[in-house]
Amino acid sequence: MAGRPTTKNAAPKASPGASQKNNKRKVNPTSEPTSKKAKVTSGASKSSGKAKNGKPANKSSSKVAAEDSEEDDESWAYGAVSESESEEEALDDEFVSAEEGSDIEVGALDDDFLGDEFAESDEESKGVGTAMFGSDEENEEDDEEDEEDIFASDDEDSEDDDDLETKSRKLDAAKKAEADEAEAELQTNIMLENDKYVLPADDHDILQSTDLQVVQARIQEIVRVLNNFREMREGNRSRNDYIAQLLKDLCLYYGYNEYLMEKLFYIFPVSEAIEFFEANEVPRPVTIRTNTLKTRRRELAQALINRGVNLDPIGKWSKVGLQVFDSPVPIGATPEYLAGHYMLQAASSFLPVMALAPQEHERVLDMASAPGGKSTHIAALLKNTGMVFSNDANKDRTKSLVANIHRLGVKNAVVCNYDGREFPGVIGGFDRVLLDAPCSGTGVISKDASVKTNKSEQDFQMLSQLQKELVLSAIDSVDAGSKTGGYIVYSTCSVTVDENEDVVNYALKKRPNVKLVSTGLDFGKEGFTRYREKVFHPSISLTRRYYPHMHNMDGFYVAKFKKISNKIPKRNEDNADLDEEEEFTPIVEESGKRSRGGKKNTGSKPATVEEEKITFNAEEDEELIRASQAKLLQSQKGIKLRQKKSA
Repeated sequence: MAGRPTTKNAAPKASPGASQKNNKRKVNPTSEPTSKKAKVTSGASKSSGKAKNGKPANKSSSKVAAEDSEEDDESWAYGAVSESESEEEALDDEFVSAEEGSDIEVGALDDDFLGDEFAESDEESKGVGTAMFGSDEENEEDDEEDEEDIFASDDEDSEDDDDLETKSRKLDAAKKAEADEAEAELQTNIMLENDKYVLPADDHDILQSTDLQVVQARIQEIVRVLNNFREMREGNRSRNDYIAQLLKDLCLYYGYNEYLMEKLFYIFPVSEAIEFFEANEVPRPVTIRTNTLKTRRRELAQALINRGVNLDPIGKWSKVGLQVFDSPVPIGATPEYLAGHYMLQAASSFLPVMALAPQEHERVLDMASAPGGKSTHIAALLKNTGMVFSNDANKDRTKSLVANIHRLGVKNAVVCNYDGREFPGVIGGFDRVLLDAPCSGTGVISKDASVKTNKSEQDFQMLSQLQKELVLSAIDSVDAGSKTGGYIVYSTCSVTVDENEDVVNYALKKRPNVKLVSTGLDFGKEGFTRYREKVFHPSISLTRRYYPHMHNMDGFYVAKFKKISNKIPKRNEDNADLDEEEEFTPIVEESGKRSRGGKKNTGSKPATVEEEKITFNAEEDEELIRASQAKLLQSQKGIKLRQKKSA
């Protein structure tokens, strides 16, 4: 093509003279920005660096390409490598026409000057050059691209946020589902209030199931139904059906015989009965009573604390009681115990003596005193004045009674072994009498679990009869004329009505010369005035009941009588104040009683008053006392007393 510069291979063909002519024009690449060559130079970093057919690239374009993009290894290599440095300089300085020798204007070069390859690289170099040098248009485009990238990233972030929100909702839903499942697990075997519990069929395998968890669940369901029986009972099922099943389950679960379970169950409301049975499975706290004859509670507590015993006062209601929580040494073998500074005694055993409230210089009878906790407590309240008659019908038990009396330093006690029913035949005229009667022990089941199975109906009948006889003897042994006394306290470690309210009501009917008074105890539950089909004297509400599940002490009963006269008046059965229960009692033997058919003896005369004085007569015992003194003096000092001449 005309005007095309010579190639590298054709350069030697030019004459030396032609290459040195003055009409040849020196080319300055920097002064030709409008030429194609300038464009190629600016885009040299992406061009191949060589002309088509092996023509070398311009030196200045290779330098610019090297400065603009050092990272482009291929462009740098093409722009930097040539066969001869002199040839490159010659080609850069002059463009010589091979035949015409005419001057070539760089700006007038055709598009085909660099060939097709350089033409393509020219278009490609636009984007690269502008990206490298940062033209305004390209910068705007880049900004737009950056904004698009930012918006794209924002879109991605929003998508991520949506994903997080979705995941959070899923997690919340999962947590809620777990909470619902947990609540459902807690409500296992506990139905909704509107659900009705269906009693199991009369299947031997179901009713005699030994799986205690199943039995316990059935107990809970039946209790729930009984507490809201009208709405939750099943069809035409009666209350007795549910109670019968409940009693069987309770016998199986807690180990009671059926008779005792039924007797104890009806004392309480349904829910409270379960609490009572549960409390009987837990031991009561260990308590001790300070012996005020030898020490004070503060001194005793400090001494035991120094030995590592953890204890506290038993409560505001007692000034001598201490509750022991734990001890590094046996609490019944400390030096303080052996020295008689305290007595191991249940908290409930404090109550009868507190109700009796003996005064100094009084004569007090403890009709059933072994092992001596109450007798020594009475002696401590008497401050070793007066006299305490400690009686017990069991001779073997009097050994422990004597031992405790000696250990605690009691000096005003007399130990005797009589049947309590023989009083006042043995001795009478006491200021106060304490009768802690023999009982079934239903209040101390936590100490003696054998009570659950070894008590029958015959045992309760026998015990109730014995208690009635003993309480009458206790009443008769008290002198109503005592200036400070005239009180009888009846107590049992039982919670059954047969041994408590029934006995007290019997005593009120048989001995109209006594009345019930306040026990002086500021806590405890009132005695029953009505129990099932029985109706008792209204004053029985002055008695007090104590339960393990309510007061955290052994089950106990305390009643306090005041003897107002030594006369025993006859009951007038025609009195309209007497209730039906009293009229039909088979024990009343006075005139005017009802016959077996329940009819009154209309021919009987009005009741008369029979006087009976039961007092302590010192003259009757003077001879015995004198003989005892004579024997003592003779044995100790050899002195013989003369016998008194009879008149």
